[in-house]
Order: sequence, then structure tokens, then C-alpha cells
Amino acid sequence: MKAPRFAKLFARLPMLNHAQRLQVLDARHPAAGLDRAIALIGQIRSKGRRCPQCGCQRYHRHGQANDLQRFRCCQCRRTFNDLSGTPLARLRLRGKWLDYLGAVLDSRPVRDAAKRIGVHRNTAFRWRHRFLDRVRHDRPAQLGGIVEADEMFLLESQKGSRTLGRPPRKRGGRANVPGISRHLDCILVARDRSGQTIDAVTGRGALKVAQLVRHLLPKLVPQALLVTDSHAAYRAFARQRGIAHQAVNLRSGERVRFSKWGAIHVQNVNAYHRRLRQWLAQFHGVASRWLPNYLGWRWALDGGRVTSVEHLLRIAFGVIHSQR
Repeated sequence: MKAPRFAKLFARLPMLNHAQRLQVLDARHPAAGLDRAIALIGQIRSKGRRCPQCGCQRYHRHGQANDLQRFRCCQCRRTFNDLSGTPLARLRLRGKWLDYLGAVLDSRPVRDAAKRIGVHRNTAFRWRHRFLDRVRHDRPAQLGGIVEADEMFLLESQKGSRTLGRPPRKRGGRANVPGISRHLDCILVARDRSGQTIDAVTGRGALKVAQLVRHLLPKLVPQALLVTDSHAAYRAFARQRGIAHQAVNLRSGERVRFSKWGAIHVQNVNAYHRRLRQWLAQFHGVASRWLPNYLGWRWALDGGRVTSVEHLLRIAFGVIHSQR
């Protein structure tokens, strides 16, 4: 629109009634969301921008497409934009991204989030896991001091699968075999006394030493004290790797005991388990294949680590190991 015509329309805005002003604001909201999203994308990617094909940091501007600035690499001559090479590449409706991230921060279910921002539920589901793709990797590098570790189990779910590897069961059903079995997903959670937390889906069934070596050992500093329940796998793991270890016998009623290291208990990690179960319950079942994304989502929200859509968008672009 040319400037004289825009000035004429702008001058007539005070003549609108209340309903018409609301209509103008509603029409302006997506455009404002798009401008804000584009500005944030450019701001986030401006530092360390490089060619996703060859990694070269030398580039020049090369026109615009779909509201995004394009660049041409000086080395391989490929063109790219700030979304190339990220999980958000080729996603549309960018004007609604920030509103959707607000729904993610509020832990809205798929249908509720879709209705809230005006997209199809399949789009809301696809966006959820695109934005969470790198959030699940945003973890502390290591845990130190007193590190509590414990496992929890969730009924395995093939929700959304076109073919099942087992007989179907009713929603909210139980495993066909009592106790710890291959029908349960094992989730290992380790948490130090400063609140830093790591977690992992180790597989199906009971926890094994090999799984602790793979998921827990790289995260422990050499001087850490590992505190667990009396599970034999933890004792064998600590003995094989020379890790200081204290066990709490929960079956005998022991909850806390005091030693030269301080209070020995697993109450912090068990409290995290409780919060995680309560939070997952609102989604009415989570497919086993998506569990790592939901664990990363919960860790991002726990303790108010991520409080703004800008921070969440930064993590979606690249891993940020921030300390609380």
C-alpha cells in the first residue's frame, strides 16, 4: 500500500466503533505475531550463523522468501535461511508460533492448544514435537555432590501406531503380567541436591547395570556420592565403577539417615517422580516413542527454568545448558 493511501486510512481509525476496533485488532494480531517471530529468529541466529551444508561462516544476503532473509554461502554457494538445518525448517504459520509456545509453557493438551491458537490438532501435535526435538537434550553436563537416583515405570503405550506389536487393550488398562515386566517402560531419574536433573528412558523391564553405565555414569563427577534405594543393580554398578554409594532400605521403612556426608535419602528424586506422574496424567496417555520429548518438556518447566516463549524458542534452535 502506498504511503498517501495508508495515511488516509490511518486518519480514519478514530471513527471506528468499539466492535470495529476489536475486529481491526484481531486482524492485526497474526501479523504482529509474525513480525515478532521473525525478529526473534534473526536475533537468535545472528550469533554463530553458518551454512548448514558445509559449516562456513562466510555468507552474504541473497534476497527474501516467505518473510525470511535468505543467505548464500561463499564456499559451497548453497542458499539457506535462519531455519535451515533446524527442527523448525519448513514449518508454516510462523505468526502463530509464539502463541503456540505459550500453550506449551501452559502444558496444554493437543486439542486444547489447537483450539486456542486456531490450527488443526494434527498441526498442533506436529509442532509440539518439532519444538521439543532439542529441548529434550537441554540437560546439565554433570551432577555433583550427593546424587539421588531412582527409577519409575510407566505402562508402555503404542498410542497413535497403525499396527500394534501386542493385543490391544482398553485405555488406562494394566499390564498383562504383574510386577516389573516387559510391558513397562523404565525411566531413570538422577538429581543432585542443587536441583540439576537428568533422566532417560532406559528400555522395557527392570533396570540393569549396563543401562546405568550408559545413561548415568557419564553424568557423575568422580567425587559424587550416589544415593539410591536397595536395588541390586545400583550396588553392582557402584562396585564395578568404584563410585561412592549409599543405599536406603525403603522396604524396611527407612526414609532418612544421617552420616558424615549429610542426610541420606531419595526424597528429592521421588518428589520429582510424583510431579512428573501428575503432569503426564493430563495428557491421558503418552506414546512410548515420544517419552524422551515429554521428559525434556517437564525438565524445562520444573522449577521455572523456562518462563518465556523467547527462551523456549532459543532452546528449540539449539541446546542451552543453563545453570539455575
